[in-house]
Amino acid sequence: MNPTAATPCTTDDLERVLGDADDPTNPLGFGAVLEADERAEILPAGEKALDAFGFNAEFVPRRLGGHLVGIERLMLMMRTVSRRDPTLALGYGFTNYISGSAMWTSGNESQQRRMADILLGGGKTAAGYNELAHGNDFTRTDLAATTHGDRILINGRKQIVNNLGRADAVLLLARTGDGPGNRSHSHLFVDLAAGPADRVDRDVRYPTVGLRGCLIGGAEFTDYPVPGDATVGPVGGAMETVLRAFQTTRAILPGMMVGTSDTLLRTVTRFALDRKLYGRRVADLPHARATLTGAFLDLLAGDCLSTVACRALHVLPGQTSVLTAANKYLVPKVLHRSSHALGTVLGANSYLRDGTYGIFQKFARDLPAITFAHANASVCQATMLPQLPRLAARSWGSAPRPPKELFELDAPLGDIDYGALELTSRGADHLTAVLTHPGTRALLPDTAVSLVELLAADLADLRERCLALPPGEHSVVAGRAGFALADRYAQLAMAAACLGVQQHNQHSDDAFLRGTDWLTGVLHRIAARLGHDVGALPDSTERRLFEELVSREENHEGFDLGRPPLARA
Repeated sequence: MNPTAATPCTTDDLERVLGDADDPTNPLGFGAVLEADERAEILPAGEKALDAFGFNAEFVPRRLGGHLVGIERLMLMMRTVSRRDPTLALGYGFTNYISGSAMWTSGNESQQRRMADILLGGGKTAAGYNELAHGNDFTRTDLAATTHGDRILINGRKQIVNNLGRADAVLLLARTGDGPGNRSHSHLFVDLAAGPADRVDRDVRYPTVGLRGCLIGGAEFTDYPVPGDATVGPVGGAMETVLRAFQTTRAILPGMMVGTSDTLLRTVTRFALDRKLYGRRVADLPHARATLTGAFLDLLAGDCLSTVACRALHVLPGQTSVLTAANKYLVPKVLHRSSHALGTVLGANSYLRDGTYGIFQKFARDLPAITFAHANASVCQATMLPQLPRLAARSWGSAPRPPKELFELDAPLGDIDYGALELTSRGADHLTAVLTHPGTRALLPDTAVSLVELLAADLADLRERCLALPPGEHSVVAGRAGFALADRYAQLAMAAACLGVQQHNQHSDDAFLRGTDWLTGVLHRIAARLGHDVGALPDSTERRLFEELVSREENHEGFDLGRPPLARA
């Protein structure tokens, strides 16, 4: 095992390494990012800088010599890179964490140490799940692993796998049984550096519209031998590992996307402040201002839900199977729509591939692609839906409020315990209790109180609808009505997360975070998405939000919610 690669650093340290994004001489600036995208390659100087930073240590648990302690910290580090270049964030190595999360969940000590050695040594690993014929339906995986004496032989293909062509090892999902269902699949740890290169063809690359520089590839294995003990976890236990490990990735990826949206919003805000139309700034036009303010609120709401999802993995690990699926479903959806709206403000400049605003088109293409091969929206809805009737029966209207540590941005979290994550939430949902608890409304202005009351009534209505669902409507073959209920639940979870973050950070130095303007704004947008006729956001609230947006742009501050510097581990 390698020693810890470097002293754990903060996001501020990482920002200093990345340097000024707008400096044309910076090899890690937006100009260089766009040039690399045109060449369809990962930013070379970016990979070198992250290597020197020891970034792979972020994916390795502390007990194995890395820096991975809290999932929120990892999300924020990934967000910082994603704010500069989503391709670098995903392509440099978040795939290392996707494969690592399954290993840290179910691998034996020897396997975990080998993966840790690869990562701490600057290597790459891949997560081989996808097959084009089956998409995200892992239970239909065809790649087969059969036992022959003291070896296992692998035959079949994997496609749309990031970094597979240059990985030192891959965690493969393989069919190890002939029957249908969950017990016919296993994870295999394949050390590609130790195996026969002539038994695997991994030269295939799939060009993509977004994340053009990511090495999205495939591989075909032909009687590829691995040791008989290469199975990660019990034979036939892969689906249980996936259900646990992917709760962490479903928390992190949307939080990464907040960084990408930050850059999109910053780019359009700068344009709106600089460009004049009809004798005044674009930013002074009512539609443009409302669009910018709306995108700001969507970013804040996405930040709250993804942050709470990350913290819940530590604070409420038995309840995160539903919450992280809601996060992975809703935050990308909301941010993608905001990206489209921002493009209408930028106009023709949103299509330009270079120049002052050229970074917009790249990030707008990258944003939806970040999650394209990892638990798409339908999969996340299908994860939530079967559990909703049980949540309705056991929690909604009667669950206690969650602990304050779920929301306090400076409350310490212990090391992530993958074994504590449950396959289902067993009817427990403390987060949405925030909407119905009387104390929630005590310190809010009347406008916000009325919105909370609307949303609390929505939760009661959702409860009745979920309890009335026939069995066929809360399964993977549910109709449109069932999936619409999953959407409504995710919206209410987002509202509860925003309420909790605002109310449990009144000790923060950030006056904007302590205030209610942003909270009123996000609840207003959520209520509108749920079909309520809430009218336009009050002019005074919109004005204060826009002033905050402009202040952050002028001071080069992030648009996500303020939090103290990350503590050194």
